[in-house]
Amino acid sequence: MFVVSNRIKMKTGFAEKMAPRFTQGGGIEDLKGFVKTEVLAVQGNPEHDELHVNTYWETLEDFEAWKTSDAFKKAHQRPSQSQGESPMLGSELVIYELKSQLERP
Repeated sequence: MFVVSNRIKMKTGFAEKMAPRFTQGGGIEDLKGFVKTEVLAVQGNPEHDELHVNTYWETLEDFEAWKTSDAFKKAHQRPSQSQGESPMLGSELVIYELKSQLERP
């Protein structure tokens, strides 16, 4: 399994508003190999908010297919009613391969 983490920095006060947008669906949940999405808010940084949007995939090829899908394009377009400056300050994509895990029985 692969975990793709999009580490998104944004202006202070926006993480709470933005977090639910990443888990509202919109087609990703129907794609081959998609497992789940989770959104983590980094705590304790007074300079900016930061979210880690983690998507879990059965294979890296499944993630790559997501990046070229219509669902991806739809998820990443800015709403037409959106005005003003973007709250986003930057992002970094990190890909992990799950090698070991322990779960509660």
